[in-house]
Amino acid sequence: MGLIKFTAMSSDEADALRSGAPDAYGNAPERRISDGQGIPCRHCLRGVKAGRPYLILAYRPFPETQPYAETGPIFLCAEPCERAPDSDVMPELFRARPDWLLRGYGHDDRIVYGTGAVTPKKDICTRAHALLQRDDIAYLHMRSAQYNCYQVRIERA
Repeated sequence: MGLIKFTAMSSDEADALRSGAPDAYGNAPERRISDGQGIPCRHCLRGVKAGRPYLILAYRPFPETQPYAETGPIFLCAEPCERAPDSDVMPELFRARPDWLLRGYGHDDRIVYGTGAVTPKKDICTRAHALLQRDDIAYLHMRSAQYNCYQVRIERA
């Protein structure tokens, strides 16, 4: 493995949500049927195929609430799926869009100012590696440049 790793949602989290655990706002995840367009599962890091059920829910990828603990909508396969393995290669799912928002977080799970930037997909791995060389950055989030939705966590390998 290389110097960084893309890390999907844990299987424990995904299984709990599929079993009816409340989302970040205390609501039950909503169940829908995919049209096959733009429904990226944060566990398997693949698009939910047309005709397959998925969940939409409020997700907070932080251990506790605090002012920087952003919450937003995500999608999850409604049926069990295999968790995407940690990898230093950008998952195929993210290669269709031209750019993404990368943002660094400190060991206190708060935004490290000056790290957030819309980044062309061809530069994601290089920029992630450079940011993770900094001692004040514990991990990164890759988010939608258009909607700011959480996509995947990037960590040191």
